Amino acid sequence: MPLVVFNQKGGVGKSTITCNLAAISASQGLRTLVIDLDSQGNSSAYLLGAAPAPTQPGLAHFFEQTLGFSLRPLPPSHFVQPTPFEHLHLMASSPLLDELQTKLESRHKIYKLREALQVLLQDYDRIYIDTPPALNFYTRSALMGAQGCLIPFDCDDFSRQALYTLLTNVQEIRADHNPDLQIKGIVVNQFQARASLPQRLVQELLNEGLPVLQPYLPQSIKVRESHQQAKPMIYLDPRHKLTQALVALHQALTATPATHV
Repeated sequence: MPLVVFNQKGGVGKSTITCNLAAISASQGLRTLVIDLDSQGNSSAYLLGAAPAPTQPGLAHFFEQTLGFSLRPLPPSHFVQPTPFEHLHLMASSPLLDELQTKLESRHKIYKLREALQVLLQDYDRIYIDTPPALNFYTRSALMGAQGCLIPFDCDDFSRQALYTLLTNVQEIRADHNPDLQIKGIVVNQFQARASLPQRLVQELLNEGLPVLQPYLPQSIKVRESHQQAKPMIYLDPRHKLTQALVALHQALTATPATHV
């Protein structure tokens, strides 16, 4: 099932959660693909150790192809590259995505990613999609093509207000464009168990009946080392408390039915 990791607020851990869940899937032998729709390319750099080479086919080249006409367009798999991790592949981001966005919108290419996902599902057991911190063309494309949406949430009042807007936007896209889209849950990130504010905010979300997933991801400086070494936590330190929380979250996602909100 293609799973979109999305929040309109930046800095909530979308790329970290995307790549670590994907790495856990791959470490379990599942054929796994990460699609990096954010032009900043954090997921791409995290999994490759550096920015992708401009000549390497990726998402920008895929979307560029949709703007032209070809009797024999290249298949979506042509724009996928391996990562250093077994079973884990990537459709890499590019700064060119920003330049292409207006053209893609004006030419009504909003369903091209959905078409590609339907093809890629023949080759992959898991597809995780990282998105920009905005409800733009690329995020809408992902939500229109995916079956699940995962929402990272860091514990502050600004994130809470953004969460309500996000839920409304997802509901509208589901109603108008993709009835198969379901919210898999809210991932509490950077959780400080001994601090009163995070506990209060999470409890209020639970009281409102929102689908908050267990476990909460603890705050840890180890994740910075993970970024610096371009090694998801399952490969860097499998026994670390954050790694174990991510593994438990991965397991919960495979067992938890999607939720109507």
